[in-house]
Amino acid sequence: MLELRNICFQVPDEKSRNAKEIGILKDVSFTLDDNKFVVITGPNGGGKSTLAKVIAGIEKPTSGRILWDGQDITDMSITERAKLGISYAFQQPVRFKGVTVFDLIRLAAGKEISVAGACEYLSKVGLCAKDYIKREVNASLSGGEIKRIEIATIMARKTRVSVFDEPEAGIDLWSFQNLIQVFEEMHDQLHGSILIISHQERILNIADEILLIADGELKKRGTKEEILPQLLGTADAAGFACNKMRVRE
Repeated sequence: MLELRNICFQVPDEKSRNAKEIGILKDVSFTLDDNKFVVITGPNGGGKSTLAKVIAGIEKPTSGRILWDGQDITDMSITERAKLGISYAFQQPVRFKGVTVFDLIRLAAGKEISVAGACEYLSKVGLCAKDYIKREVNASLSGGEIKRIEIATIMARKTRVSVFDEPEAGIDLWSFQNLIQVFEEMHDQLHGSILIISHQERILNIADEILLIADGELKKRGTKEEILPQLLGTADAAGFACNKMRVRE
Protein backbone atom coordinates (compact mmCIF):
# COMPACT_ATOMS: atom_id res chain seq x y z
CA MET A 1 0.00 0.00 0.00
CA LEU A 2 1.27 3.46 -0.95
CA GLU A 3 0.17 6.41 1.17
CA LEU A 4 0.74 10.13 0.63
CA ARG A 5 0.28 12.37 3.66
CA ASN A 6 -0.07 16.15 3.31
CA ILE A 7 2.26 16.41 0.31
CA CYS A 8 3.37 19.92 -0.62
CA PHE A 9 5.80 20.87 -3.37
CA GLN A 10 6.99 24.44 -3.90
CA VAL A 11 9.31 26.08 -6.41
CA PRO A 12 10.84 29.59 -6.39
CA ASP A 13 8.80 32.28 -8.09
CA GLU A 14 11.25 33.58 -10.70
CA LYS A 15 9.17 36.73 -11.17
CA SER A 16 9.32 37.66 -7.50
CA ARG A 17 12.09 39.78 -5.98
CA ASN A 18 11.15 38.72 -2.46
CA ALA A 19 12.11 35.04 -2.63
CA LYS A 20 8.49 33.97 -2.83
CA GLU A 21 7.59 30.41 -3.73
CA ILE A 22 4.82 28.94 -5.86
CA GLY A 23 2.89 25.98 -4.51
CA ILE A 24 2.67 23.28 -7.19
CA LEU A 25 1.19 20.73 -4.78
CA LYS A 26 -0.79 21.84 -1.76
CA ASP A 27 -1.49 19.38 1.06
CA VAL A 28 -2.30 16.38 -1.15
CA SER A 29 -3.21 13.19 0.72
CA PHE A 30 -4.49 9.85 -0.57
CA THR A 31 -3.90 6.11 -0.32
CA LEU A 32 -3.23 3.80 -3.24
CA ASP A 33 -4.41 0.37 -2.15
CA ASP A 34 -2.98 -2.83 -3.58
CA ASN A 35 -4.32 -4.08 -6.92
CA LYS A 36 -6.11 -0.85 -7.82
CA PHE A 37 -6.37 0.97 -11.14
CA VAL A 38 -6.35 4.72 -10.42
CA VAL A 39 -6.34 7.60 -12.91
CA ILE A 40 -5.32 11.13 -11.95
CA THR A 41 -6.80 13.77 -14.22
CA GLY A 42 -7.37 17.51 -14.28
CA PRO A 43 -6.45 20.73 -16.11
CA ASN A 44 -2.97 21.25 -17.51
CA GLY A 45 -0.61 22.84 -15.00
CA GLY A 46 -2.59 21.53 -12.06
CA GLY A 47 0.25 19.47 -10.57
CA LYS A 48 -0.51 15.98 -11.93
CA SER A 49 2.90 15.22 -13.43
CA THR A 50 4.67 16.70 -10.41
CA LEU A 51 2.67 14.39 -8.18
CA ALA A 52 3.72 11.39 -10.29
CA LYS A 53 7.38 12.43 -10.02
CA VAL A 54 7.06 12.83 -6.26
CA ILE A 55 5.69 9.29 -6.00
CA ALA A 56 8.51 7.90 -8.15
CA GLY A 57 11.22 9.78 -6.24
CA ILE A 58 12.26 12.11 -9.07
CA GLU A 59 11.13 15.11 -7.04
CA LYS A 60 11.22 15.41 -3.24
CA PRO A 61 8.24 17.05 -1.55
CA THR A 62 8.77 20.31 0.32
CA SER A 63 6.76 18.84 3.17
CA GLY A 64 4.63 15.79 3.87
CA ARG A 65 5.43 12.08 3.99
CA ILE A 66 5.25 9.11 1.64
CA LEU A 67 4.71 5.67 3.15
CA TRP A 68 5.15 2.23 1.57
CA ASP A 69 3.52 -0.53 3.62
CA GLY A 70 3.94 1.78 6.61
CA GLN A 71 7.64 2.46 5.89
CA ASP A 72 8.62 6.10 5.38
CA ILE A 73 10.20 6.34 1.91
CA THR A 74 10.06 10.15 1.56
CA ASP A 75 13.83 10.49 1.36
CA MET A 76 14.43 7.45 -0.83
CA SER A 77 15.80 7.92 -4.35
CA ILE A 78 14.11 6.76 -7.54
CA THR A 79 16.49 3.78 -7.61
CA GLU A 80 15.65 2.76 -4.05
CA ARG A 81 11.93 3.02 -4.76
CA ALA A 82 12.35 0.99 -7.95
CA LYS A 83 13.92 -1.78 -5.89
CA LEU A 84 10.92 -1.69 -3.54
CA GLY A 85 8.56 -2.14 -6.47
CA ILE A 86 7.62 1.27 -7.94
CA SER A 87 7.93 1.71 -11.73
CA TYR A 88 7.66 5.03 -13.55
CA ALA A 89 7.06 5.72 -17.25
CA PHE A 90 8.07 9.23 -18.32
CA GLN A 91 5.82 11.51 -20.36
CA GLN A 92 8.88 11.97 -22.59
CA PRO A 93 10.84 8.68 -22.37
CA VAL A 94 14.62 8.70 -22.06
CA ARG A 95 16.72 7.50 -25.01
CA PHE A 96 19.82 5.33 -24.59
CA LYS A 97 22.42 5.39 -27.36
CA GLY A 98 24.15 2.03 -27.71
CA VAL A 99 21.43 0.13 -25.81
CA THR A 100 19.17 -2.14 -27.86
CA VAL A 101 15.48 -2.66 -27.25
CA PHE A 102 16.23 -6.24 -26.19
CA ASP A 103 18.86 -5.01 -23.69
CA LEU A 104 16.36 -2.58 -22.20
CA ILE A 105 13.59 -5.14 -21.76
CA ARG A 106 16.04 -7.66 -20.29
CA LEU A 107 17.31 -5.09 -17.79
CA ALA A 108 13.75 -4.17 -16.86
CA ALA A 109 12.83 -7.81 -16.28
CA GLY A 110 15.74 -8.12 -13.84
CA LYS A 111 16.48 -11.66 -14.98
CA GLU A 112 17.49 -13.63 -18.04
CA ILE A 113 14.82 -13.40 -20.69
CA SER A 114 14.74 -14.95 -24.15
CA VAL A 115 14.40 -12.95 -27.34
CA ALA A 116 11.02 -14.60 -27.81
CA GLY A 117 9.98 -13.46 -24.33
CA ALA A 118 11.04 -9.88 -25.05
CA CYS A 119 9.26 -9.98 -28.41
CA GLU A 120 6.05 -10.95 -26.66
CA TYR A 121 6.09 -7.71 -24.68
CA LEU A 122 6.72 -5.69 -27.85
CA SER A 123 3.85 -7.41 -29.64
CA LYS A 124 1.49 -6.50 -26.80
CA VAL A 125 2.21 -2.79 -27.29
CA GLY A 126 1.63 -3.01 -31.05
CA LEU A 127 5.20 -3.22 -32.35
CA CYS A 128 6.43 -5.79 -34.85
CA ALA A 129 9.06 -7.49 -32.69
CA LYS A 130 11.44 -8.53 -35.48
CA ASP A 131 11.71 -4.93 -36.65
CA TYR A 132 12.55 -3.53 -33.20
CA ILE A 133 14.24 -6.10 -30.99
CA LYS A 134 17.78 -5.28 -32.22
CA ARG A 135 17.30 -1.54 -32.71
CA GLU A 136 19.02 0.98 -30.48
CA VAL A 137 16.87 3.08 -28.15
CA ASN A 138 18.06 6.30 -29.74
CA ALA A 139 16.90 9.25 -31.83
CA SER A 140 16.02 6.98 -34.76
CA LEU A 141 12.85 5.98 -32.91
CA SER A 142 9.78 8.19 -33.07
CA GLY A 143 8.13 9.52 -29.94
CA GLY A 144 5.28 7.02 -30.26
CA GLU A 145 7.65 4.10 -30.79
CA ILE A 146 9.80 4.85 -27.78
CA LYS A 147 6.71 5.43 -25.64
CA ARG A 148 5.43 1.96 -26.51
CA ILE A 149 8.84 0.41 -25.84
CA GLU A 150 8.91 2.05 -22.42
CA ILE A 151 5.47 0.62 -21.64
CA ALA A 152 6.79 -2.81 -22.65
CA THR A 153 9.63 -2.43 -20.13
CA ILE A 154 7.14 -1.57 -17.37
CA MET A 155 5.21 -4.70 -18.22
CA ALA A 156 8.43 -6.74 -18.03
CA ARG A 157 9.23 -5.34 -14.57
CA LYS A 158 5.94 -6.56 -13.07
CA THR A 159 6.16 -4.25 -10.07
CA ARG A 160 3.57 -3.66 -7.34
CA VAL A 161 2.98 -0.05 -8.44
CA SER A 162 3.31 1.17 -12.04
CA VAL A 163 3.05 4.92 -12.66
CA PHE A 164 2.39 6.19 -16.21
CA ASP A 165 2.54 9.90 -17.06
CA GLU A 166 0.21 10.53 -20.02
CA PRO A 167 0.95 7.23 -21.82
CA GLU A 168 -1.29 8.27 -24.71
CA ALA A 169 1.00 11.16 -25.73
CA GLY A 170 2.31 10.62 -29.26
CA ILE A 171 0.38 7.35 -29.67
CA ASP A 172 -1.70 6.86 -32.82
CA LEU A 173 -5.36 5.83 -32.55
CA TRP A 174 -4.86 2.11 -33.35
CA SER A 175 -2.03 1.79 -30.85
CA PHE A 176 -4.07 3.64 -28.24
CA GLN A 177 -6.91 1.13 -28.52
CA ASN A 178 -4.31 -1.63 -28.10
CA LEU A 179 -2.86 0.25 -25.13
CA ILE A 180 -6.21 0.14 -23.31
CA GLN A 181 -6.11 -3.65 -23.59
CA VAL A 182 -2.53 -3.69 -22.26
CA PHE A 183 -3.55 -1.77 -19.13
CA GLU A 184 -6.56 -4.02 -18.57
CA GLU A 185 -4.35 -7.10 -18.91
CA MET A 186 -1.77 -5.69 -16.51
CA HIS A 187 -4.48 -5.00 -13.97
CA ASP A 188 -6.05 -8.44 -14.32
CA GLN A 189 -2.89 -10.56 -14.44
CA LEU A 190 -0.12 -8.82 -12.50
CA HIS A 191 -2.19 -7.98 -9.40
CA GLY A 192 -0.26 -4.76 -8.99
CA SER A 193 -1.59 -1.21 -8.75
CA ILE A 194 -1.61 1.05 -11.80
CA LEU A 195 -1.57 4.84 -11.48
CA ILE A 196 -2.05 6.78 -14.72
CA ILE A 197 -1.93 10.51 -15.40
CA SER A 198 -4.37 11.06 -18.25
CA HIS A 199 -7.06 13.24 -19.82
CA GLN A 200 -8.40 10.38 -21.92
CA GLU A 201 -11.99 9.42 -21.30
CA ARG A 202 -11.34 5.85 -22.49
CA ILE A 203 -8.63 5.42 -19.85
CA LEU A 204 -10.85 7.01 -17.21
CA ASN A 205 -13.55 4.52 -18.14
CA ILE A 206 -11.45 1.51 -17.08
CA ALA A 207 -10.32 2.97 -13.75
CA ASP A 208 -11.38 1.71 -10.35
CA GLU A 209 -10.98 5.21 -8.99
CA ILE A 210 -10.47 8.73 -10.37
CA LEU A 211 -8.67 11.62 -8.67
CA LEU A 212 -9.12 15.19 -9.92
CA ILE A 213 -6.09 17.41 -9.29
CA ALA A 214 -6.44 21.14 -9.98
CA ASP A 215 -4.50 24.14 -8.70
CA GLY A 216 -2.21 21.72 -6.84
CA GLU A 217 -5.05 20.32 -4.74
CA LEU A 218 -7.03 17.09 -4.68
CA LYS A 219 -10.45 18.43 -5.63
CA LYS A 220 -12.44 15.24 -6.11
CA ARG A 221 -11.99 11.51 -5.57
CA GLY A 222 -14.30 8.59 -6.25
CA THR A 223 -15.31 5.80 -8.58
CA LYS A 224 -15.64 6.46 -12.31
CA GLU A 225 -19.43 6.30 -11.90
CA GLU A 226 -19.24 9.11 -9.34
CA ILE A 227 -16.55 11.31 -10.89
CA LEU A 228 -16.70 10.94 -14.68
CA PRO A 229 -20.15 12.55 -15.14
CA GLN A 230 -18.94 15.51 -13.08
CA LEU A 231 -15.76 15.81 -15.15
CA LEU A 232 -17.69 15.85 -18.38
CA GLY A 233 -20.33 18.27 -17.22
CA THR A 234 -18.94 20.82 -14.76
CA ALA A 235 -16.77 23.90 -14.92
CA ASP A 236 -14.23 22.23 -12.60
CA ALA A 237 -13.07 20.16 -15.54
CA ALA A 238 -12.83 22.84 -18.22
CA GLY A 239 -9.18 22.02 -18.79
CA PHE A 240 -9.95 18.32 -18.86
CA ALA A 241 -12.66 18.76 -21.47
CA CYS A 242 -10.30 20.65 -23.76
CA ASN A 243 -7.62 17.98 -23.55
CA LYS A 244 -9.45 14.67 -23.37
CA MET A 245 -9.02 13.83 -27.08
CA ARG A 246 -5.27 14.28 -27.55
CA VAL A 247 -4.58 10.91 -29.18
CA ARG A 248 -3.56 11.38 -32.81
CA GLU A 249 -6.24 10.33 -35.27
